[in-house]
Amino acid sequence: MENPFNDSYFMKKALLEAEDAFEKGEVPVGAVIVINDRIIARAHNLTELLNDVTAHAEMQAITAAANFLGGKYLTNCTLYVTLEPCQMCAGALYWSQISKIVYGAKDEKRGCTALGTKLHPKTEMIGGILADEASQLMKRFFIEKRNLN
Repeated sequence: MENPFNDSYFMKKALLEAEDAFEKGEVPVGAVIVINDRIIARAHNLTELLNDVTAHAEMQAITAAANFLGGKYLTNCTLYVTLEPCQMCAGALYWSQISKIVYGAKDEKRGCTALGTKLHPKTEMIGGILADEASQLMKRFFIEKRNLN
């Protein structure tokens, strides 16, 4: 029997977080962190609400997961995030020693791969999981934002 808790399943959970961000007027990026098929952290962008440029979904999720685990390292954990991590988030993920990063949409301009940011040598990264859904949400956000201004 196939495990229902696959990358698409958890990315859908991250997309729900991105939709929460969208509803709050935040850039719609959502994230969940999983260990042993269990979500231990859920987060979305909060940069506008907190007036904090570091309040990206990944940063919020890292903090929540570390608090849950009672330690700063996220070994054996997987981050699911709707947009490829930026350089700042990739740096934090490096230090967390997270085992795997799965992202949806690629960020051609500000993504960690475009900028050549290094991840921890033991971190695996996979992109493109539900990329269309993540991209469409992002496009809809910026179209609506432009129309309001």
